[in-house]
Amino acid sequence: MAIDCAYTIEGQGPALFLIHGIGARKTGFAKVVAALKDRFTCISYDLRGHGDSPLPEGRFGLEDLVDDLEALRDRLGIAQAHFAGHSLGGMIGPAYAHRYPDRVLSLGLLSTAAFRTEDDSAKVKAVVAQMRDKGIGQVLDTLTARWFTDAFAAAHPEVIAWRKQQVLDTPAEVFLTVFDIYAETEMAPWLHEVAAPALVLTGELDGGCNPRLNQQIAAALPKADLVILEGLKHAILIEASERVVPPLRQFLLRQS
Repeated sequence: MAIDCAYTIEGQGPALFLIHGIGARKTGFAKVVAALKDRFTCISYDLRGHGDSPLPEGRFGLEDLVDDLEALRDRLGIAQAHFAGHSLGGMIGPAYAHRYPDRVLSLGLLSTAAFRTEDDSAKVKAVVAQMRDKGIGQVLDTLTARWFTDAFAAAHPEVIAWRKQQVLDTPAEVFLTVFDIYAETEMAPWLHEVAAPALVLTGELDGGCNPRLNQQIAAALPKADLVILEGLKHAILIEASERVVPPLRQFLLRQS
């Protein structure tokens, strides 16, 4: 059963849906929206159970998150759009494009993962297991160390505290469920069937969504550009949106 997710719309031009990741919010795209709204109608929304969106009943999976996105598109009456997602959002977008290819003008896969080895999968699943065992709050420092560079964290402790609070404000079972989806989703079997033009972008130092995996993602997609941002980890939209926007904007304008 699809959930009516909370959303904001800004701008003019072709529609662009922006899909956030685990324990984040639609507001994480604020700087991206500010930079793109002159040419695109930017639609950012809170995933189910996050931010201002309703809580789901019970567990859910990737297909349910795709259902939510399709319900939002239908509610807004948008026939076709661009889609860009970060982390888990970078899995929701391609899964949506695989199911609804005629709706999708282009895809942005930002800081996401596919083609994980057994070791890669074991590491991310171990983090989820640790959170279930010790509690999310006890593992937050480990997470933020993986998301932000040391230099940024030292210079902006208030941003790290704000991001941690977002996680703590997300109901624990929702947070663990979306982390499970992120850990267990493997796009490799079907990614080559996604025909939409794609931008694959990640940080050079992103441990879980590293260049090795993103090179394989770009190679699997029939039409893909690959961008690796030097010196960045996972939280590229928060730490360095000014470096994400230029390649994203150029890519979107080429597709429009």
